[in-house]
Amino acid sequence: GGGDPEGRGRVPSRWAVRRGRRGGALARPGARAAHGRPPSRPPLFLPRLSVLLGLAPSSLFGASSPPHPPPPLALAAGRLTRSLPRARRQRPRPACSAELAQFHSEDYVDFLRRAAPGSEAECLEELQQFNLGDDCPLFDGLYRFCQLYAGGSIEGAVRLNQGLSDVAINWSGGLHHAKKSEASGFCYVNDLVLAILELLKHHARVVYIDIDIHHGDGVEEAFYLTDRCMTVSFHKYGDHFFPGTGDLKDVGERFGKGYSVNVPLRDGIDDVTFLSIFKPVMRRIMEVYRPGAIVLQCGADSLAHDRLGCFCLSLEGHAECVRFMKGFGVPMLVTGGGGYTKHNVARCWAYETAVLVDKEVPNQLPDNAYYEYFGPRHLLKLPPSQTIENMNGKQYVETVKREVMENLRSIEHAPGVQMHHVPPDAHLPEWAQWAEEGADGEEEGDRNLGEYAGGRVGLT
Repeated sequence: GGGDPEGRGRVPSRWAVRRGRRGGALARPGARAAHGRPPSRPPLFLPRLSVLLGLAPSSLFGASSPPHPPPPLALAAGRLTRSLPRARRQRPRPACSAELAQFHSEDYVDFLRRAAPGSEAECLEELQQFNLGDDCPLFDGLYRFCQLYAGGSIEGAVRLNQGLSDVAINWSGGLHHAKKSEASGFCYVNDLVLAILELLKHHARVVYIDIDIHHGDGVEEAFYLTDRCMTVSFHKYGDHFFPGTGDLKDVGERFGKGYSVNVPLRDGIDDVTFLSIFKPVMRRIMEVYRPGAIVLQCGADSLAHDRLGCFCLSLEGHAECVRFMKGFGVPMLVTGGGGYTKHNVARCWAYETAVLVDKEVPNQLPDNAYYEYFGPRHLLKLPPSQTIENMNGKQYVETVKREVMENLRSIEHAPGVQMHHVPPDAHLPEWAQWAEEGADGEEEGDRNLGEYAGGRVGLT
């Protein structure tokens, strides 16, 4: 807390993070970054890439089920990156509770650490308070699961900040519905917000892009009052579709007015229609906002044939969004997200890994332990099919595009940031050994982490 009431001046030095009125994260840390105007046509860009391989516990899906992401994804990512000199694979260190509390409330993080299946009757009030149960159930290894996928996104952001990678991938991340003090839509910890806060330590502006079929409500809410992060979501809206937010008129408030961009879409949208909106909108945003870093959430539930989705994007159309954003040559963190037809999720993220490393891969899948998941044709890219009528008519699409572009006119130039003392990166060398050993010494690690951070910004 503290600082000037208007929120435009110097931010308190403790991690340079302020909580927003809507439970968000108004962050203004880091020195002003100098980035030239991006090209109107993305150039060829050959990135140095990090693939962070973090898997959820198998108990999440049952003892006999594969972990998430599906094993074919990890297998494909491994095969792709082992042979590429510019790609590095690594397992992320688990995020500690002090890092999770950079966005989430401490009592919520503490409950996630303590909660266990079978204890529901004893902590019913807290379960209701934090919105756990139903689509956010308790399961064995829940907190470790959150630590791993959040740690992957934070680690990816650190590698971008330190110039070690141009693109970082965490397919196990992208849980965009989690709020400051509650779970939502099977999202417990919002790794995307944590990664963006990390990027804002070094970059004046970050753009967040969401192509999941569901609105990225948790990330939008976190940055709704600030111009430091522009959130852009292309999602299904209407018909009581979850989470019910993301109207075209939701554009942010106070100093964030104009920096929340929502593109509401209807059932059955295909590649041509989707890209006719995505490309001009994102090209304009890159020209006007000039971000220093990109966070791209690639939820695969916007693909055709998803069990819960109602879009008709093909694998090639979905991946074209990734290819387009990579072409701007801006440091980029790419994450997973939703996806409920497992073999198509694996196809999607394996192919998009290949896109990110400019690797041509054959359409015929190689023999592997999970080969039968992809029968009977065993292909990477299946022929596109319009299984749902495209309700996004030309007039509707043009109206949405026109209103989005009109909202962007209010942004005359990229916002600036005052010079600040840059907080320490999340990856602290002193605690690397603790991170590798696991969570056994977490309380001591958290205490020491707080002391270290406080010392770095003059609080101790």
